[in-house]
Amino acid sequence: MTWHGPTFRISDGERIDGAWCLVRRRHDLLDEHFVEHLFVYADGLITCGGYDATDLAGLERLLATGRLALDPPHARERPEEQPERSKWETRYPEPRTDESFLAEVADEIRRLAGLPTAAERLQDAVLAHTEQPTPQRRLQLREAYLAVPAHLRVFLLGDMDRQDRPLRMLLTDLGDAVDGDGPVATEEMHRHALDYLTDLTEAVERARRSRAVRYADDPPGLPVPPVAVDEAVYPGGRPTEPGLFTLRDDHDAPFTYEGRDYPTVSHAYWALSAADPADHDRIRAAATADRARELAGAAARRADWSGVRLAVMAGLLRAKFDQHPRLADVLLATGDAPILHIGTSEAPFWRDGGTRGGRNWSGRLLELVRSELRCARSGQTPAARTAETALRAATRTGSQTGENGGA
Repeated sequence: MTWHGPTFRISDGERIDGAWCLVRRRHDLLDEHFVEHLFVYADGLITCGGYDATDLAGLERLLATGRLALDPPHARERPEEQPERSKWETRYPEPRTDESFLAEVADEIRRLAGLPTAAERLQDAVLAHTEQPTPQRRLQLREAYLAVPAHLRVFLLGDMDRQDRPLRMLLTDLGDAVDGDGPVATEEMHRHALDYLTDLTEAVERARRSRAVRYADDPPGLPVPPVAVDEAVYPGGRPTEPGLFTLRDDHDAPFTYEGRDYPTVSHAYWALSAADPADHDRIRAAATADRARELAGAAARRADWSGVRLAVMAGLLRAKFDQHPRLADVLLATGDAPILHIGTSEAPFWRDGGTRGGRNWSGRLLELVRSELRCARSGQTPAARTAETALRAATRTGSQTGENGGA
């Protein structure tokens, strides 16, 4: 059974998490079964198709009476000529039954409620028995194994080859045949199975430690929702108090970059993209950022522009916020939130396009500069600053001739 989600319902103003799967519901008049959604929730409520609320006991009755079915009625019919398959030799899970499905539903409710599932309790039992094998812990391991829905047991160890055989061998009493038709359990078989489980738990622990190291520098707590830097029009003039609009490249914030003055980051970016020094100066002098973009669209681009444009934009943003501390405060006030640069004027490379894509490089670079500003204000000098002189030199054109020269 495949569970889908997340979903939820609101009960008395409280959100109750849920999940859903597909079952078959019998139509009383037509005496046919149709596919229906079965919803289960963290508080134990179960609904079929979003109505007919019941609980686990009610679901059991619906299955027993045939009102609900897991498969088409003919799917469970077993041809008489088909021989009974060996449980030991088969590589397929046990067939799903109404009983095992009810156990699976109960387990899904526990998961939604934040309680340990049967598989998680089995993991604890395996760990306890491998640390100190005793008859009592082996009995607890057997109970934990049998608590897992039967049709899901082959997936417990995540081993496509052995499946759950090591558990079945270990839990079979000495002298008995594993699964009733398999090899007879011996002390050597138990030892091999225990060694396998020990190696498995050690591998899981190594993976856990490795994951802890890999994510050691992640911020604590829940993720911070993103901040949207929207493209907006202010017919009556922009607000006097700086807001998120000041983070945009077209915001009027004159600054100096490599000895030249630019009205906005957009002016500077497009002027520096021009191959011809005359185009550079014409773009820089444009009346608006939109006009600068239009002029640049008609000008020849530097041959290396696609390879250096990110470095140029990073340098421009650093200059802008270094020379406008008030705007730097606005950027720092976004905290650790991801920054989404939203609009229609920029190419998808620079903006976030939501479900339509977009690489959001403007937002990423704002996050980079924000981190550098925070580092600088704490008294540290980020490596990006020490390399900035070389970076700027690498992004200049060879035709620079001074104040009126090329980019």
